[in-house]
Amino acid sequence: MSTEVLARDTVPLLVSLCSEEVRSSFMQLEDRIAIVPDVRGGKPCIKGTRITVYDVLEYMAGGMTETEILRDFPTLQREDLLACLSFAAARERRLAVSRAA
Repeated sequence: MSTEVLARDTVPLLVSLCSEEVRSSFMQLEDRIAIVPDVRGGKPCIKGTRITVYDVLEYMAGGMTETEILRDFPTLQREDLLACLSFAAARERRLAVSRAA
């Protein structure tokens, strides 16, 4: 897969995270992401699945497009992928703030 194809498929996904009051406070993450101690060792997962936020981020970092992920995991929706990105961004923001303090 070329970088151009990756950028064309990924950039709209990332851009869609911005604005609209930073996407309604990151899309009310609790509607899409759950942390359940008995599921995947308490790692954040897409609600109702055993798919972790980390898994989705790894797929994206490895070059999978939104279309490929949704095809491979038909129970997921585009909003689940956006929630994973939002969750990671919020976590990074919290880490940056705590380091600055």
